[in-house]
Amino acid sequence: MSDTTFDPKMLEALVCPMSQTTLRYDADAQELVSERANLAFPIRNGIPVMLMDEARKLD
Repeated sequence: MSDTTFDPKMLEALVCPMSQTTLRYDADAQELVSERANLAFPIRNGIPVMLMDEARKLD
């Protein structure tokens, strides 16, 4: 595994900063999705960016 690949095992330790709920990994979009908060957090260079300012609202 290269250092730019997200490790799905990280999901066990991460929660949405807004709703405090679990996240879903979207490999195609390289995002972590919070269904409850209706937000998607980007993954850049294998690192999840869990900042509210960086989150994308889901349609």
